[in-house]
Amino acid sequence: MKKKTKIVNLTPHCVRIVMPDGSIREVPSAGIARLAVNIESAGEFDGIPLTKSVFGQPEGLPEPVPGTMYIVSGIMKSALTERTDLVVPNELVRDDKGAVIGCRSLGL
Repeated sequence: MKKKTKIVNLTPHCVRIVMPDGSIREVPSAGIARLAVNIESAGEFDGIPLTKSVFGQPEGLPEPVPGTMYIVSGIMKSALTERTDLVVPNELVRDDKGAVIGCRSLGL
């Protein structure tokens, strides 16, 4: 019996994965997971205010579920290194103008 798996896209955009055979697998957005952020003053440079983003707790991210992977932002993935169920679009595919139109894999 095959193990049941599920991919949940928690980014605001549909993720298009270019499969090895050239077909496209689309994973529509199922909601948005974000990190809470507080902006702190960090001084100024040449009269321009400098700020620092301090990231807090995730919002909209479910608890791990066996057999489920969550597509999230790179910032969230970097902040939650203990979560082995988070992936990001990897090996980006771009059009002739440089805009991202898909990916070839999901990065752990």
